[in-house]
Amino acid sequence: MVTLQFMPYTEIAGLSSVGRIRKLLNIAKQNKIVLLQGRLKKDEETELIKATMEEINKEFKGIELAVINPNQEDTGGFEKFKSDFVEMLLGDRSGMTIIGPANVVKSIKKDPDKIELLTKERKKKKRKK
Repeated sequence: MVTLQFMPYTEIAGLSSVGRIRKLLNIAKQNKIVLLQGRLKKDEETELIKATMEEINKEFKGIELAVINPNQEDTGGFEKFKSDFVEMLLGDRSGMTIIGPANVVKSIKKDPDKIELLTKERKKKKRKK
């Protein structure tokens, strides 16, 4: 069974960078896929990956991470100004971040029209008769 946990940005907004990273990593270590409203700062993403690498063991194989940002790079003029203004007001709340444990998530593929989150099949334990 795959568990998705939606987390509004307000749930981590008041935390320090380390607190955000710890909270997200602890959820991923529970074999849950986190759907975070918004995104982490670039340095927080880097620190999340570093913290993950330090905690890899037999039970925890790491994470898969994808950031979806709805802002279009090719917008110009007033649309660009408007999106920059909204981002200034909302900060890192635009977009979405997906974080999943590597032993559950095989890969996350993005293209302009969709997101594909491929999960691994769980091996069924053989029952003794």
